[in-house]
Amino acid sequence: MSSYINIYKKQKHLYGSISITGSKSISNRLLILKYLYKNDIYIENLSNCEDTQVLKKSLVSTSPILDIHHAGTAMRFLTSYFSIQDGKEVILTGSNRMKQRPISILVEALKKIGSKIGYLEKEGYPPIKIFGKNILGGEIDIEATMSSQYISSLMLVASKFKKGLKIFLKGNITSIPYIKMTFNLLILSGIKAFWKGNIIHIYPFKDNGKKFFNVESDWSSASYYYSMSAIAESSHINLSYYHNKDNSLQGDREVSSIYDKYFGITTVFDQNRITLKKKSNFIRPKFIELDLNKTPDLAQTIVVTCAVTGIKCNLKGLETLKIKETDRLQALKEELIKFGVMTNITDSCLEITDFYRIKINSFIRIKTYQDHRMAMSFSPWSLSSSFLQIEDPNVVEKSYPNFWKDLKILGFSIDE
Repeated sequence: MSSYINIYKKQKHLYGSISITGSKSISNRLLILKYLYKNDIYIENLSNCEDTQVLKKSLVSTSPILDIHHAGTAMRFLTSYFSIQDGKEVILTGSNRMKQRPISILVEALKKIGSKIGYLEKEGYPPIKIFGKNILGGEIDIEATMSSQYISSLMLVASKFKKGLKIFLKGNITSIPYIKMTFNLLILSGIKAFWKGNIIHIYPFKDNGKKFFNVESDWSSASYYYSMSAIAESSHINLSYYHNKDNSLQGDREVSSIYDKYFGITTVFDQNRITLKKKSNFIRPKFIELDLNKTPDLAQTIVVTCAVTGIKCNLKGLETLKIKETDRLQALKEELIKFGVMTNITDSCLEITDFYRIKINSFIRIKTYQDHRMAMSFSPWSLSSSFLQIEDPNVVEKSYPNFWKDLKILGFSIDE
C-alpha cells in the first residue's frame, strides 16, 4: 500500500457484516502462558495482528538478538519471560520509538527478585540484555501509575517462581481492566492467584492440565465501528465473534455503554455477534466528560467522534497515552487543528474547547506518527468529508491488518 490513501464514502449509511479476529491483549497473554506451560494451553481464534505475530516468532526464535519493532506488549512481556529462561542470553531491541519508551519500572522490579538485566544504550530504556536464570520470587512493590503492562508481565511468569510472587501496587492503578484480564486468564489456566486491594499474590504452580481457549474478538477494534455508526446517517453493522458484555475479559467492552449513552448507538448481543444500530431521534449532548483511566485505548476514537459531531469534551485519565507508539495527546492536538478543532492538553487530559468553521475544499492528510490507532480513529471522518487522506496506512497491521479491506466491505472507497 502507498504512503497515503484517499478515503471517502459516497453514501452516508452503514450496512454490513464484519468478522474481527481475536483480541490482541488476550492473545498475547495466552501466548506467554502457552510457552511457559508447553502442551497445556490450546488457543483458537488467535489475533492475526503484527504485534501478536512478532511475539509468537520471538518466543520460538533461537536468535540472540530479537527486534520487536513497535510492539510494546512484546517488549514488556518478553522481558519477564526471558529473565526466567535459565542459561539463555538474549538482547531485546526495537524501533527508534521503542527505544524512547521506558522499561525501567519493570526491569528494576525483576532485578529485586534476582533477575540479571542490563541496559545497552540509554539507562532505563531498550535495548536491554537479559541473562536468563532460575528466580526464587518473593515480594516486590511496583509503581502502578505508568503502565499496567509492567504488572501483567510479572504476573504472567510469577507462577514459575519457586516462591511465587506477592506484588504490592503503589499509587493509583492505571488500566485496571488489563490487570484483571491477566488475573482472570491465570485463574482460567489453573494457576492459583489472589488479589485484594493493592496486593496481588500468585502462587507457584507446575501441573495445571490441558486448557482450551477460544479468544473473543477485539473490542478495541470494534470501537472504530461505533465511531462510524455515530457519524453515519444510519447504521446496522454486525460484528463477530463477541461474547455477552458481562462475560468478556476485555475492559474496552465499555465502548458499548459509552456510545449508547453519549452517541445513541445501541448494541444488540446475539450469540457470537453484536449488532450496532443508530437510535432514531437521539439528541446528542453538547459536552461530555469522561475518565478513561480504565480504557485509555478508546480515547482517540472518542475524541474524533466528538470532533466530527461537534461535541465539546473533557477526557481524563490519559496518563499512559504519552508513552504509547507516539505521544498520542500531542498527536491528536496537531491533527485536530487541521479541521479547526481547538484542544487543550495536559499530561493526563484532553479537552475539545472550540470549533472554528473551516471550508474544506482540498485534501487534509492525517499524519499517523507510526501509531495504528491514529490511522483507524481518524478514518470515520471520511463519512463527513470527501477530502480525507491517511498517511502510512500500513501502520494498522500492528493491531488490525484487515481494517482497510473491512471498510471496503462496508462501502468505503480507498484509493492509493
